[in-house]
Order: sequence, then C-alpha cells, then structure tokens
Amino acid sequence: MNAPTQPIHLLPEICQRATPQALLDALKARFAQQCSTALVVREQHGRDESSFSAPPPSAVIFAESTLDVADAVRLASEFEVPVIPFGIGSSLEGHLLAVQGGISVDVSRMNKVLAVNADDLTVTVQPGVTRKQLNEEVKSTGLFFPIDPGADASIGGMSATRASGTNAVRYGTMRENVLALEVVTASGEVIRTGTRAKKSSAGYDLTRLMVGSEGTLGVITEITVKLYPLPEAISAAVCNFPSIEAAVRTTIQIIQLGVPIARVELIDVNTVRMVNAYAKLGLREEPMLLMEFHGTPNSVKEQAELVQEIASEHGGKAFDWATTPEARTKLWTARHNSYFAAVQSRPGCKVISTDTCVPISRLADCLLDSVAEADASGIPYFLVGHVGDGNFHFGYLLDPSIPQERVTAEKLNHALVSRALALEGTCTGEHGVGLHKMDFLVSEAGAGAVNMMRTIKRALDPKNIMNPGKIFSW
Repeated sequence: MNAPTQPIHLLPEICQRATPQALLDALKARFAQQCSTALVVREQHGRDESSFSAPPPSAVIFAESTLDVADAVRLASEFEVPVIPFGIGSSLEGHLLAVQGGISVDVSRMNKVLAVNADDLTVTVQPGVTRKQLNEEVKSTGLFFPIDPGADASIGGMSATRASGTNAVRYGTMRENVLALEVVTASGEVIRTGTRAKKSSAGYDLTRLMVGSEGTLGVITEITVKLYPLPEAISAAVCNFPSIEAAVRTTIQIIQLGVPIARVELIDVNTVRMVNAYAKLGLREEPMLLMEFHGTPNSVKEQAELVQEIASEHGGKAFDWATTPEARTKLWTARHNSYFAAVQSRPGCKVISTDTCVPISRLADCLLDSVAEADASGIPYFLVGHVGDGNFHFGYLLDPSIPQERVTAEKLNHALVSRALALEGTCTGEHGVGLHKMDFLVSEAGAGAVNMMRTIKRALDPKNIMNPGKIFSW
C-alpha cells in the first residue's frame, strides 16, 4: 500500500446536474404528499454528521414501499437525475450530500419488521427499521441483533455503509451478518440477493457487493440479518490505566490470547472529561478500557479474571463493575454519547471525525504516534476506539471561524491514515469512504482495483445516477 502523496480535498467538488421541471412534475403526480420540494425538508436531507456542506437535493421522496422506491428510481433514470438514498442521516463522511444534485429517497417510513425466524436465528426487515427498534421487536424471542455503531442508525444505512461498532470484536460487522437483500437497481428493477441459508456457493456474491456500496449501486429495500441468543450472563467493567499505551498493550494481549471478550473500548482522558461534564458522571479522569463479557456465569467469571490479571501487568487499576442492566446501560450510553459530549465541550464547533483500522499487532504503533501528533497540534480532539479489532476514531473539534484549524485537522487526518496504510491497515474501519476518503481509497486499493470498481459501477449504473460522486470519481 502506498501512502497518499497529496492531502485530500478539504471540500467536496460540487458539480450539480439540473433537475428538469418535468421530472418534478412527474414525481408530484406519482407521489403527491410523499414528494416534498420545501426548502427546509430538502436541507434536512442534504446534510449528515460530516463537516462538509453542499446544496440540498431538488426534491425528497418519502418512500413507503419497494414499489415507491422502484418508481422513483425509474423516473430519475428516465431524466438521468441522481438518486441519493436516505435513512436516518447519521453518516459521517458526506454520504448523503447532493454534490451532483438530484433527488433524495427517504426510506425511514419503510420501518416494518417483516419476518422473525427465531428457529433459524434470522430476521427480515425493511431498511428504515433502526437497530434499537429491531432489538425491541425480537426481545421476547430471547435473541438480539448485536451490531451497534453507537447512533440508532437504520438497518438499511448500516448495510449500505458496512457498519460495525462496539460488539464487532466478537460478533463481526454487517458484512458477516447480512444474509440476503432486496435491492432496487439503477434501472428501477427489483432484485434479490442471497437467501436465509447460512452459506451458498451459487454464483457471484451480490450481497457482499451491495453491503458497503454506499448507495452507489442500488437502493436497499429489504434486509435479512442474523440474530444471536442473548447471553446467559453479561458483566461490564471499567479499568483505568496510567497511559494510553498501557491500555492498548493490554488490549493487544487480550486479543492475542484468544479471550472471547464481547466489547473492549478505549476512551482517552480528553473524552472522559467531556463525558463527565456532559452526562454528570464521576468517571476517573484517566485513559480507560470499557469492557463487556458475555457467556455463562462461569465463563464470564473466567474471562474477567484473566483480563484483570493482564490489565494489572500493565498498570491497570482494579475493575469497577457494572453487573445490572441499568448500570451497564448507563456506561454504554456515556460511551455512545461521546460525540455529543465533545461537541458540547466547544460550543459552535465543527467536527472532523475519522477512523482507521490496523492489524491488532500494529495498533500501538499507529495509535500512539497519532496521539502525539494531535497533542502537538493544539487542536482539541476526542479519541475512542473499538480497539479489540484494531479500529479507532479521532474527532477534531474545529472553530469554523478559524480556517487554519480545518487545514491542521486535515493534515492530522492525512498523517493518521497514511500511517495506518503503511502498517497494512485500512483508511476506514467502519465509517465508509463517502467523500472524505476517496483519495485514500486509491492509495489503499491501488488504481487497478479502483478501476475494477468503476467498471462494476458503469455496468450496473451506466447513467451514473446512484449516489454519484461518492467512493471514487466517475
């Protein structure tokens, strides 16, 4: 892998295509009140949690069925106008921005759980179902869906961006947990990929092609995912360390010894201070690992004892336990609210949030140098990480009235990703490429691989209408 030689673009390239009035008229005729051209609605659907901005889409379609999505895409294809799928709007890399204009297809009203097959440990849902809604729906079966990216994201959006989260170290990512899809293609055709069977050798793996395609190959309208039995016993613990290095070395040893830990999250001292202020907590203001153990009572006890022994070897303090559901929820809510805690710590700031993932043996090399650079920059930042699988996130907090801060933050991001690639990692562990990581994808995959991606895109979307301008240039 070659490190990028030039910094990535600071702003997305805006190259909007005109939306003909005839298309807007046709959409109004087909969808009536489900079609909105109101500016406030369009602006809501023309931004995500990234720090980028772009003009809003020309119209928003509130789809309520697969037929609605198919009809909207057919009309857009007829007029060669872009289509941008929209779920909750929680993506971080500019996935939802209408950089080439077009229409937004909002699938949040497609929010039904269609079939729970508890005996087979699968469930089929529409794309607007959120992860919390899904777990509430299947709770009575004794099963749960483990993918937890923090935000209450939609299952469709999580599939499109190949999301993962805090449980990935044990349960994997969306790539491993999506079995089958229904997809509306760029021509408006409805196709199905995969089955509810646990494995298949039948043809190309179109399910994996669509998972992580970020809306550039089609609109996902139905998803079948795996479920897992709720663990008999769950315990969470906080362990404080004298340094980030000590916490990271502990994590590396836990994983290399094969301890089946369910969650292991790194939180740096900056983030602990922010979370304490935001959530009125009294966490010790030191680097910490927030861990969770799943299994039988005996296996959880054995895992915890082994991890505590490893942590003590690296200067870790005695565990603070959270064994009740209420205590665990409080801890994980604080972790998931770290983004909002950080934003509140610098009122009016913009956040450049970035993530990388490296082989677990290289985690310390990548993370510690990146922390040193961030500290030296003077830019306020927060750091959290799903470090059990080598994935971590920096959020740089920028004053929008000081342009140089964005330049500095992008240089930090550039150095961070370059370091991860040099260590045989990836430019994004879970956020996706979107707009922000397009140049890095070429550095990671190579020009030949990206050209193969373009070939697939051109074959499946010859008019370049499916979320154009994302992942790679046309």
